[in-house]
Amino acid sequence: MGILNVTPDSFSDGGQFVETEKAVAHALDMVEEGARIIDIGGESTRPGASPVAERDEIDRVVPVIEALRERSDIFISIDTIKPEVMRRACMAGADLINDVMALRAEGAVEVAAQTGAAVCLMHMQGEPRTMQQAPAYDDVVAQVQSFLADRVAVCEAAGIPPERICIDPGFGFGKTLEHNLTLMRELETFTQERLPVLVGVSRKTMFARLFEDDSMGARINGSLAAAFWAAQCGARIIRSHDVRETLQVLTLARALADTPLVDSTVKG
Repeated sequence: MGILNVTPDSFSDGGQFVETEKAVAHALDMVEEGARIIDIGGESTRPGASPVAERDEIDRVVPVIEALRERSDIFISIDTIKPEVMRRACMAGADLINDVMALRAEGAVEVAAQTGAAVCLMHMQGEPRTMQQAPAYDDVVAQVQSFLADRVAVCEAAGIPPERICIDPGFGFGKTLEHNLTLMRELETFTQERLPVLVGVSRKTMFARLFEDDSMGARINGSLAAAFWAAQCGARIIRSHDVRETLQVLTLARALADTPLVDSTVKG
């Protein structure tokens, strides 16, 4: 899943792709590099981010979705928490609703069901402006797992079939470095469930804190290592800014999974 932020303030690439033509060109570049999904967002969800008006978010994302759909049959995801943005994005050609609030906004579940789109339900403690102030859990794995199970049940009750649902533990969303590492260590707890798991850790602050190095190189190195680990643990979708490099890592993960590490015909 290639990340396309059409926002002025996203933490990694804010302001680079706010113009529709630049955004579409970048999306097509990511498709050429091997992305199978393009995730388009018009509101930053970084810690401390300011909310965006519904009209402004629609004006940012819908022209990009329409233009991209005219030029490609790539699977398009809309990254939003707002029901009307979901509706308009799907009308424009989006195939997946990627919601960091797991469709908890009023009317979001109903709109998602009406669109017929697939959905990704993510766990987040708190909300973007305050989520990193003091995140706390008794058992982060169990609580995230329970939350996602509850949201899946709500979606299924609203008429969204399980084959249209994937889940995301929400790395970095209301979680300390240790919470993130615990979730990553126990990722198979989620991938062994019946639904596909999306992992989004691209260029996140957790790597700057872990390495005590806030350079972009350190963040990308951590992202690639985490992508490899996630693939080995059974994650089905990796959300990334760096598509070519991530695909190379995933190709290695697949090769190692499909090929014995030791050739049994070799003796000695």
